[in-house]
Amino acid sequence: MDDLDVSLRSPLFDNTGFDPLCLVGPNGSGKSQFLQVLAEIFQSIYHACVPTEERDEGNPDTQFEIEYFIPDSNGEIKHVWISRKSSGKRRPILEIKVKGEEDWIELDPGSTLAIDLLPSKIVGYTSGNNETLSLPFLVSRSGYAEQVRTAALADSHEPHEIPDTRLMLIDYGTHLEVLVANLVMGEAEQQHALLQDAGLSDLHSVRCIIQLAHSAAPKVQRAKRTQTNRKGIQLTHELETYLDQLRRCATCYSYDEASETYVFDYWINEQTKLAFRAFWDSALRLYSSLHKLAMLNDLAIPKPTRDRFKRDTKTRRFASRLPEPQDEDKVFRFERVSFVSGKSGEVVDYVSLSDGEHQQAQIMGTMCMLSFLNVLFLLDEPESHFNPLWRVKFISRVLDLPTNHGDRRSDSGASEQECLLTTHSPFVPSDMRRDKVFIFKKREDGKLEYRHPNVETYGTTFDSILEECFGVRPPISKVPLEEIDALMHSSDADEVKTGIDRLGYSVEKIFLIDHLQQLTDK
Repeated sequence: MDDLDVSLRSPLFDNTGFDPLCLVGPNGSGKSQFLQVLAEIFQSIYHACVPTEERDEGNPDTQFEIEYFIPDSNGEIKHVWISRKSSGKRRPILEIKVKGEEDWIELDPGSTLAIDLLPSKIVGYTSGNNETLSLPFLVSRSGYAEQVRTAALADSHEPHEIPDTRLMLIDYGTHLEVLVANLVMGEAEQQHALLQDAGLSDLHSVRCIIQLAHSAAPKVQRAKRTQTNRKGIQLTHELETYLDQLRRCATCYSYDEASETYVFDYWINEQTKLAFRAFWDSALRLYSSLHKLAMLNDLAIPKPTRDRFKRDTKTRRFASRLPEPQDEDKVFRFERVSFVSGKSGEVVDYVSLSDGEHQQAQIMGTMCMLSFLNVLFLLDEPESHFNPLWRVKFISRVLDLPTNHGDRRSDSGASEQECLLTTHSPFVPSDMRRDKVFIFKKREDGKLEYRHPNVETYGTTFDSILEECFGVRPPISKVPLEEIDALMHSSDADEVKTGIDRLGYSVEKIFLIDHLQQLTDK
């Protein structure tokens, strides 16, 4: 990434509609790394400006310069410049400036004005175990879990919240938190948008389990226990409140004192949804509460493993990742989630849904929750598990999301969000103009370079995009292509005719027919 200079937007771009940017290119071309660096840049900025929300940073030595336009709290568009460069032997210094009427105005990183000019959330999405993009988000999550542990052991029961992290990772581990929060708190139109392609009509029932004292949980000395006198993981006042609210909303529940295990069962009907809405005012708030409990799963990971992850992160070992605890060792987990089939009315278990159905509901649900100003989405292959038809419809599905923005209905649920996404398919670029598509490539010297396509991508055929962005010409698999090539060089008319009869339609088949005609004429 050294000396990589990327211009993503024109300073004159219109930000009144959802207008994502697409990064394409072969595997290893630097697309995911670019998203990771963006996340790390903002994580470093957050750590300097709001350390209460980002407790640590993935790469404190990254040097960067970034400019962007962002509306402040009054809705006025501001031009922001942030830099962190080293000078001599000194560590890199962060500078923040905003463009005034005539000159740049330097801001104190911790000032209210500087914080007002930062993205409200950086949302990372990965369809698999992509350590590259996930790394800064895992650092963020680990820092939150450690602060909860420290605050709980401090025996302070002041009714204050530990602030959410600004970095928010959406991956397979958060599927159910996103989906349950949206289907319990969302409106009927949003629920339909999330479930329609899976053939489901509603959420049927949910069981979640919270266990605080088990073999994998850190042992707490009796002298250090808080006023709740818990044997296992100690909870802050905030998390104890969420626990109580989940109990109050449950259709039924049980509690095992020996293992400090709570089992909450919810039969989802209108009364259950009203109960949740008495305690939470939005899907995002409910998601945040569930996710804060889920982040305690990090505390079920042995401390030497957590310490190794921190060391490996600092030395940039990208394959390092916090292991996922086994279900029986998790502090918080969903044990069962069921839906109602839209056709038969039968109960459908969550695990019976396909990866594509999981992925679509999660991405759409996340965008529904975060349909407000100044959210930056970094989506790594968000349609990787979709079938071709769903891939064709992906951007239009996002544009059609029924999402409220405060007191008004938006034509697009994602209209006020900024989004960068990567893909290996031609479907998404066909929805975007060429200046919104970036072809990434790694040079022989290891440096990255990018360019816009030489053809207009919006509305063009997938064949043209495959050729321009991925160098695939013609768009035929290698085995039949090699056979066609061999037949084109064959002088045996019978062999060529037999080969033609086996092949499906393509331009190459037409050339082969012409070759057969020439052989016949001879």
